[in-house]
Amino acid sequence: MEWIEGGGVLSAEGFRAGTARCGMRAAEGQPDLALVVSERPAAAAGVFTTNKFAAAPVHWCRSRLPAADARAIVINAGIANACTGRQGEEDVQSAASLVAELLDCRPGQILVASTGKIGEVLPMDKIADGIRASFERLARDDHAARTAQQAILTTDTRPKACAVRAGAGRAQFSLGAMAKGAGMIAPHMATMLCFVTTDAAVPAELLQRCLRQAADVTLNRVTVDGESSTNDSVIALASGVSGAAVTDKCLAVFQNALRTVLGELARQIAADGEGASKLVRVRVSGALNEADAERAARAVAESLLVKCAVRGGDANWGRIVCALGYSGAELSAKRTCVDIGEVRVFDSGEPTGRDASGEMTGSEVTLTIALGKGDSEATVLSCDLTEEYVRFNAEYRT
Repeated sequence: MEWIEGGGVLSAEGFRAGTARCGMRAAEGQPDLALVVSERPAAAAGVFTTNKFAAAPVHWCRSRLPAADARAIVINAGIANACTGRQGEEDVQSAASLVAELLDCRPGQILVASTGKIGEVLPMDKIADGIRASFERLARDDHAARTAQQAILTTDTRPKACAVRAGAGRAQFSLGAMAKGAGMIAPHMATMLCFVTTDAAVPAELLQRCLRQAADVTLNRVTVDGESSTNDSVIALASGVSGAAVTDKCLAVFQNALRTVLGELARQIAADGEGASKLVRVRVSGALNEADAERAARAVAESLLVKCAVRGGDANWGRIVCALGYSGAELSAKRTCVDIGEVRVFDSGEPTGRDASGEMTGSEVTLTIALGKGDSEATVLSCDLTEEYVRFNAEYRT
């Protein structure tokens, strides 16, 4: 497997993208609608938020996936189309129907995703114009990929994308993706918005299983602020254009490629958390089971006190230990160890007296924890909590 330099959602064969500006985002001149089209019916899979107020596009996609014949995804940024009642459902139907008309297929073959402010109704006249304009601009060059990656952003400071190339038997396939996410990041089943494309041939049910497994250990282990959005969606399309068929013999290769891409996007999202100045990686080992390992890591990653300590460069291991204690994970207090960076600050239940402040100064901080109860492990990605995060979210709608 190898990274594709500058890769993204169009690195896989058989896909095109087009964008338009509909005026839903405050960023002047930036596109806020993207259309990603498969040149032929593609296998499709998705995992979505568990929020009880899931947005209208989430309900639309969830009812249709997995599927063997998806043709496109239409994505808008700026308005979430969440908590909009029957009007929101009708607007999803209208968007899907218009794309289907342009592609000469059924509305049920079109997937829809939205991100932005909750409770606002989509300007469907502008959306319709944007869909038509995006269709006219469909292309598969680098510019098309970059503008699509830009069009789906909201509070992000930069696009998130990557791609790899790998082998399936004698054939090669590519797998790429783009994502957005900076705030309201704390998933249960999926996270943020993420769109994956591959030119491997993968049956829809198998793609669904692989996507869920990969998301669970990558995108599902990112937390910026403990807030799980109404719109979290991860959607994958497999065109099969490369001729590389994913069978039992090469399933592990495909799964590894998918985990690698989603893992890199998870890192990019955590590093770009709203107002973040530092990426925080919490690694837990020695847990009784994987669920406990994740539970402990997530408690530390989401602790406001830990996040503030990281922001200030304060190697306050007491806050880490405290979070472990209330996490609900089984642990041995007398065998628990905590390292900040390369420095052990808590060893077998006792402080070491070593100064780890120098380990807190870089753009990435790693907290390594051993619970002393078993052999399971998990890693959760997060970021620090800054004054900028508070300011931005205090003024979000004003």
